[in-house]
Amino acid sequence: MAQGQEARATREAVPPVSRVAIIGGGISGLAAAKQMAAYDPVVFESTPSVGGVWKHCVYRTTRLQTPRPDYEFSDYSWKNRDDPSFPTHTEIVDYLEGYADEFDLWRYISFGSKVVDIKFLGGAEAGFTELWSGTGKAPLRGKPMWEVGVVTGDSNIVQYYKFEFVVMCTGKYGDVPRMPVFPPGKGPEVFKGTVMHSLDYCKLSEEETVELMRGKKAVVVGYKKSAIDLANECAQANQGEGGQACTMLVRTLHWVVPSYSIWGLPFFMFYSTRFSQLFYERPNQGFFRSLLCRLMSPLRAGVSKFIESYLSWKLPLGKYGLTPDHPFVEDYASCQMAILPEGFFDMADRGLVRFKRASAGWCFSENGVVLDDGTKVEADLVFLATGFEGKDKLREVLPKPFRDLVVGKSSMMPLYRGTIHPLIPNMAFVGFVESVSNLHTSELRCRWLSGLLEGRFELPTVKAMMGHVAGEADAMRRTTRFYRRHCISTYSIHDSDGMCADLGSATLRKANWIAELFAPYNNKDYKEQ
Repeated sequence: MAQGQEARATREAVPPVSRVAIIGGGISGLAAAKQMAAYDPVVFESTPSVGGVWKHCVYRTTRLQTPRPDYEFSDYSWKNRDDPSFPTHTEIVDYLEGYADEFDLWRYISFGSKVVDIKFLGGAEAGFTELWSGTGKAPLRGKPMWEVGVVTGDSNIVQYYKFEFVVMCTGKYGDVPRMPVFPPGKGPEVFKGTVMHSLDYCKLSEEETVELMRGKKAVVVGYKKSAIDLANECAQANQGEGGQACTMLVRTLHWVVPSYSIWGLPFFMFYSTRFSQLFYERPNQGFFRSLLCRLMSPLRAGVSKFIESYLSWKLPLGKYGLTPDHPFVEDYASCQMAILPEGFFDMADRGLVRFKRASAGWCFSENGVVLDDGTKVEADLVFLATGFEGKDKLREVLPKPFRDLVVGKSSMMPLYRGTIHPLIPNMAFVGFVESVSNLHTSELRCRWLSGLLEGRFELPTVKAMMGHVAGEADAMRRTTRFYRRHCISTYSIHDSDGMCADLGSATLRKANWIAELFAPYNNKDYKEQ
């Protein structure tokens, strides 16, 4: 179905008043456009293309961490879904463009349209009522509630458009880098070399990255997926005569995984079936459910140790001092498990990647970096793979008092069903909850949101929704020390059940009870009939 770019007719003009605005043209934005097509939504995308982070915030070797069948829309399959390799970022963008072709989503998208301001039109008290948006249901009532300011192309002129409802799909990654803060005289200003955040590295071509790193002593700050991939590229660029080692500064250790097979068993057996998720904490669970979780804690610990034993055997974690001191499940439950690029530890064995623990902190010096224990690491380049401040993107455009409500006491966004902020009317947030498959998480939330706009169900009171959100934070806190991330990996099926129940759809989606308990759930189980 894929068409040539020249055949894709995008939105040419935005009406002064419309029903639904969608901000962002990544995975969540496309899913939202498809589900809300009945309202002729306006999709504002600041760049010239769809794809979000997969188009604009990846390295040349970046691959998806999820198998293809677990990362596809329920009604649009990969053409090569049986290919066991993890898709490259270019394959993912092609897949998303094919999805937009299949459902004619291009006509809703206004490219090169950056949202720089949002004004609330509903009055000072509209966000603080007993029921969300005043009624708790069917928020499209013919009255504009938001005015969206947009800058197009190279123009500095802000044009405003009114909407009844706004869906924020700007995501947690890209655009706003998270930068470490240093005392005076110990920051990048004293360093003679080059300092670059991974966001800026993503903008370089392959030739530019090789030229930048070849023969240079590089330090990569971080030990999550983006840091590991960047160190791997640095090592590749420095193979052969004249090459230099890349040093990773590791502040917090996390478990890394070579593949989705543990001692020959498929990974889904441990966390992705209804039976396996019975033994993990859920938000707002009752007494007997809590008792079951308590009784099953030895089993949970055993599963985690079983996986840890395989990883410690398969990977040279002990050799390099990279064995975490926390259980594997805590990384899985906080969506911090990273899939290793092929041959990563081979590069380490050849001396092209080195590791330095920096658990107590570090700072810059004239010739490199200095750890808090006094260890000096010489460097020509320092890459900051320190993540992004996705919530800051929201704060930049949301008006007061709503911008101050973006983060709750738990440091997570307080989103009911991972979508609705109880105190922000006629607005939804998609793509801010993490799981093993963020695509599935976003697609089902967009379907749920479409049902809300259609009036198929009513929301609980604001107080009840805030209580539900607090329950999710409590469940995370009981499961992992890294609870400040809104991750649903250990109760994803229960999360989906709740949305299906709201929509009046079946919660049990398998053909028989054996499959219901022991087969993995994926997007195909939620295909609309």
